[in-house]
Amino acid sequence: MLLVFAMLLFLPLAGQTMNFQLTASEDPPSSQTTETKTLKQKLDEILADNKLAGTVTGVSVRKAKTGEQIYSHNGNTRLRPASNMKLLTSAAALDTLGPDYRFTTEVWTDGSVKGKVLHGNLYLKGKGDPTLMEEDLRQFAAALQNQGIHKIKGKLVGDDTWYDDVRLSEDLNWSDEPYYTGAQVSALTLSPDSDFDAGTVIVEVTPSDQVGEPANIRLTPENDYITINNQTKMVAEKETKDISIIRQHGTNEIVIEGSMPLNGSPSKSWSSVWEPTGYALNVFKRILAEEGISFIGKTDIGFHQTPKQAKRLAEKKSMPLKELLIPFMKLSNNGHGEMLTKEMGKVEHGEGSWDKGLQVTKSVAKELGVDTGTIQLRDGSGMSHKTYIPANSLSQLLYHAQEKPWFPVWEQSLPIAGISDRLVGGTLRNRMKEDPAKGNVKAKTGSLNSVSTLSGYVTAKDGEKLIFAVLINNYLGSSSGITAIEDEIAITLAKHEF
Repeated sequence: MLLVFAMLLFLPLAGQTMNFQLTASEDPPSSQTTETKTLKQKLDEILADNKLAGTVTGVSVRKAKTGEQIYSHNGNTRLRPASNMKLLTSAAALDTLGPDYRFTTEVWTDGSVKGKVLHGNLYLKGKGDPTLMEEDLRQFAAALQNQGIHKIKGKLVGDDTWYDDVRLSEDLNWSDEPYYTGAQVSALTLSPDSDFDAGTVIVEVTPSDQVGEPANIRLTPENDYITINNQTKMVAEKETKDISIIRQHGTNEIVIEGSMPLNGSPSKSWSSVWEPTGYALNVFKRILAEEGISFIGKTDIGFHQTPKQAKRLAEKKSMPLKELLIPFMKLSNNGHGEMLTKEMGKVEHGEGSWDKGLQVTKSVAKELGVDTGTIQLRDGSGMSHKTYIPANSLSQLLYHAQEKPWFPVWEQSLPIAGISDRLVGGTLRNRMKEDPAKGNVKAKTGSLNSVSTLSGYVTAKDGEKLIFAVLINNYLGSSSGITAIEDEIAITLAKHEF
């Protein structure tokens, strides 16, 4: 009897056990597996990618509302930020100079007008404006004509003393110097188009009509400051185009080599200029002649400071900083980063130098929560391989920047993922082109040899705004696999639900 009773008690339990085991053995749907992973698990899996083997990668993620750090991988390790340095420079410039700050360029004279002749020198005084273009110089010529000046008995003088005379940041590689990304910094400089790559000239190679003859070369703006060494050769229509455009180091000779097919597409390059002050004067001299203003006797060109007793004849103001920030940040304009650095030094310390400007940047970074004892700043653009900042410090800066009145202007200047307009999507226009990252990720890119970075803002699936900083150093090979990892991190944050 007891044996039967025991069996009756066991049977229901055995049935329950069997049902439980059957349920537990069923694999949950794959979507459920993904959703139940923590954010840490998701990001750790991404960072386990073999393409990151041998690299040093720093990642920091915070909640934008509270600043709470919710993920860190080597977050306190100092790494090279590349153009993520521009986050510090632009924040410091907005905080120091203000969103409405404008640069100026001026025309002065130390002489007087008698009849139609200006008896005295004509000074073109630069004060750091990276947006000065050929059309602005033409307006200066028109302003002189309106004041009755048709001849000048004196010199044409360039005044670039607003900044110091150090043209290149101390860590810029000499091999970067001939290109627009390494253009020299002068208080008096000229941009060839509305991207405002100051201190550069556009070199365009187009087909000529005869096989065996050189291709046609055009400079924008036109000038004879640059010497063109045209070693190109026209080839048959179906042959391959292969054009090289390189300025020789330490000179203004641009060597153009290679083959251009008949009816081939143009080749265009932005080349930096050696000593941009003389370049601006050269173009101004040509424009004055075209507008009917001539020099009496030999036209000497000089370089020195405008006398205190001089009279101002004309002035041009740049767009406000809040507008300049668009080409600066969206297109990652290195020259703007360096000129803003020197401008901050000039305004705050009376010295337009990298040393004084970086003191200002560091001071503002400290105010924005960065531990300045663990960073090293060497330039304003991020071209230096000796600038170091941890990912956690960058995310801290991105968090505290939200408290500033200029934050909406700053956030708007960041490239926006997947938006094709280059002045909206910027350097992210061809990345993350699908939802939920498209139009959602707003972040600054960065790229140097062996360095790739991405830092900014993204809103998660449940509406939580997040801050992230990704710094990848010491990778080898193609950058495409590395930027894909950065994109995967941002997309994962966009898809995440807390």
